Amino acid sequence: MPYDDSVSPTPHRRPLLVAAALAAVCLSAAGCGAGGDSGEAQARPRQGSSATSAVPPSVPPSRSAPAPDKTSASPPSASPSKTTGGRASGPLSGKTVVIDPGHNPNNHLHTREISRQVDIGTTHKECDTTGTSTNSGYAEAQFTLDVSHRLRALLQEQGAKVILTYDNDRPYGPCVDERARIGNNAEADAVVSVHADGSAVGNRGFHVILPALVRGGAADTSKIVDPSRDLGTRIAGLFVRATGSAPSNYIGSNTGLDTRSDLGGLNLSTVPKVFIECGNMRDPKDAALLTSAGWRQKAAQGIADGITSYFNG
Repeated sequence: MPYDDSVSPTPHRRPLLVAAALAAVCLSAAGCGAGGDSGEAQARPRQGSSATSAVPPSVPPSRSAPAPDKTSASPPSASPSKTTGGRASGPLSGKTVVIDPGHNPNNHLHTREISRQVDIGTTHKECDTTGTSTNSGYAEAQFTLDVSHRLRALLQEQGAKVILTYDNDRPYGPCVDERARIGNNAEADAVVSVHADGSAVGNRGFHVILPALVRGGAADTSKIVDPSRDLGTRIAGLFVRATGSAPSNYIGSNTGLDTRSDLGGLNLSTVPKVFIECGNMRDPKDAALLTSAGWRQKAAQGIADGITSYFNG
């Protein structure tokens, strides 16, 4: 969850549409095909986005937010290296994807270090933050690393070279500017920063954050705005299909897309990059999904499908 999303959101009611409508719009408008800044902690909703995306049926209600399910759909063991290649002959062979797991599970032990101000191109902000958690204590940083491992495995299976900005291999961070540099230095074909939001109860659903046009200081997003919008639109449409979750009912006017100019991870990127807030950890119904290993596998699949669709054009 990006840290500067700290303003209390204003909930909006979401229309209930059938899945068929979603698929049709996804294919025709979003081009989906077949199938917080990373260290910036509380989520501030921003209403409206010029992009459009399909609106899916509502997520089936859940009774409570259980402890994380570790018994099914377990991710592969973390690789000792952050950089790993896929199958030489896979459909994504030759593509480099950087996955940026939001926050770090140990950030709370290094508050001084993560509070250090860094240049995000337009202003200065904290190096990183702790992120949010469910009411039962399941941390956003645990969620993001788990989904990132699952996503890595799916992309590697298709032949992509996958780089994680960190893999539980450092005491805190990395800072948001370093996260951006990792993608830039890798000359990544796509970068996805994985997060979960921390908003009010009743605020539900996912949203994808796109870079705004920013020019100033170290920031110039002019070359990545359009491809990032394409990447984000495809991820949003296929995330719906894979998970059954609906776009956010409190950010992005039910499109599942939000454009921001205040996130260093986007402002400093020179390669196509988006953030995805997979759900609201503070809502019991969304939390029940986010703490489910089976649902996290679906979330990883939806993101992978969106990335593949983006590469396939």
